[in-house]
Amino acid sequence: MPTYLTSFRQTADTAAKLIANPEDRRESLSPVLESLGGKLLGYWYAFGDVDGYALFEAPDDITAASFLVKVGASGAFSLSTTKLLTVEEALQAFGRATDVAYRPPGAGS
Repeated sequence: MPTYLTSFRQTADTAAKLIANPEDRRESLSPVLESLGGKLLGYWYAFGDVDGYALFEAPDDITAASFLVKVGASGAFSLSTTKLLTVEEALQAFGRATDVAYRPPGAGS
């Protein structure tokens, strides 16, 4: 099943709500993803450029996108998502790259 890594930033309003009423967001996200045929693999808060990360599986890109659009539309978070490849998938991509006809800029015809 495809795996996605989402980084998120909370709005100030969202942070204030969590301070006033702390909650384990995994308990909210897991059932939603499971209802879509996916699974929450992990959820972390972070110091740095983003407030945290969620790692999840979804049956396909459309399902993942529908989930992310819904979360983003709430206005509580801004999101950035990366679809992850397994090592096996990356090895297949490397192998297929020999068949790709590509010319870098300035390399001539």
